[in-house]
Amino acid sequence: MIAMQEKQKQTRHIAGISGGKDSAALAVHMRDRVPEMEYVFCDTGKELEETYEYIDRLEAFLGKHIVRLPKELPNYSEKYDFDHFLGIYGGMLPSQRVRWCTKNLKLGPFEAYIGSDKVISYVGIRADEYYREGYISTKDNVTTTFPFVEDNINKEDVFQILEDAGLGFPEYYKWRSRSGCYFCFFQRKDEWVGLKERHPDLYEKAKKYEKEGFSWRSDMSLNELEKPEMMDEIKESLKNRVTKEKRLRPNAPLSEILDDLRDDENDNKPCLICHL
Repeated sequence: MIAMQEKQKQTRHIAGISGGKDSAALAVHMRDRVPEMEYVFCDTGKELEETYEYIDRLEAFLGKHIVRLPKELPNYSEKYDFDHFLGIYGGMLPSQRVRWCTKNLKLGPFEAYIGSDKVISYVGIRADEYYREGYISTKDNVTTTFPFVEDNINKEDVFQILEDAGLGFPEYYKWRSRSGCYFCFFQRKDEWVGLKERHPDLYEKAKKYEKEGFSWRSDMSLNELEKPEMMDEIKESLKNRVTKEKRLRPNAPLSEILDDLRDDENDNKPCLICHL
């Protein structure tokens, strides 16, 4: 009994997986450094199919189960569902100012999984973006660490880690640079166009969430964005930016160029537990 209690008191090592490139590279980077690592994916139920496929590929590489939350919580219930919380918030869609989705669908299940155990939480903030804030729990039993910052690993290093592991990027990187819900309000216009063209069924579902006073974007509704002339304008703008960038970096892959272009845009940074 005493031995069991001592084991329960041991520090747990946990790395959150979002389905994005940085958290995937962090999992690869730490696999042999911390064999007892627990890998956790907080699933909102509204993720892209490409995200789930990438999580499965990463799990196969790690040779270790990636815990899917909230469904693997002992007390799982529909209270963790997006539509449940949407009703609680009176139909108010989450936004950059009010990120209730992150709080309830990502951080809530993650902290429920941690409980009162002593935990070291590993976050994939890179050395070239040290200024960004990551998930830092207010719980006094959690210590957050940033291995990429400590090991001076930048974006190019992340690309190399994933390439060497044979994982590459998730398929959604062909048209979108971030993981997260298919209707994430942080999507740029060209990424909404990508959703419309590659997943028209999901685009229609996203449209149905919009109503008077509530839309995913502050500047236009999805009905307005999908107008042919607007989509053509958005695609032409992206094409011109990519063409200009490729002249400067002819050997850079398209996914890397798109990622850099979107990183350079002056917008609010997304929730890291969703997008790293």
